[in-house]
Amino acid sequence: MYAIVKAGGRQEKVTVGETIVIDHLDSKSGASVSFPAVLVVDGATVTSDPKALSSVKVTGEVIDDIKGPKIDILRYKNKTGYRRRQGFRTQHTRVKITAISI
Repeated sequence: MYAIVKAGGRQEKVTVGETIVIDHLDSKSGASVSFPAVLVVDGATVTSDPKALSSVKVTGEVIDDIKGPKIDILRYKNKTGYRRRQGFRTQHTRVKITAISI
């Protein structure tokens, strides 16, 4: 069984026991979070009806907060001596999926 859930502005395919990395959540390590399901596949049964999906709960446990890869930004203009260097790392949250209840 797997589900497609909305997490952090994106859709993620999740199964029970899987660890996913999503956009930053304001939750402490060990906290329980739930995600809205968009689609649920259980063997040959595919559920995509919004009324049926309103009762589906996908829960997970926050493991920790991590940082994404470093993005280097360099602005440069020729012949003027203008240079600006900047870096950025996005904040992510690692979540372990604990249950998909129908």
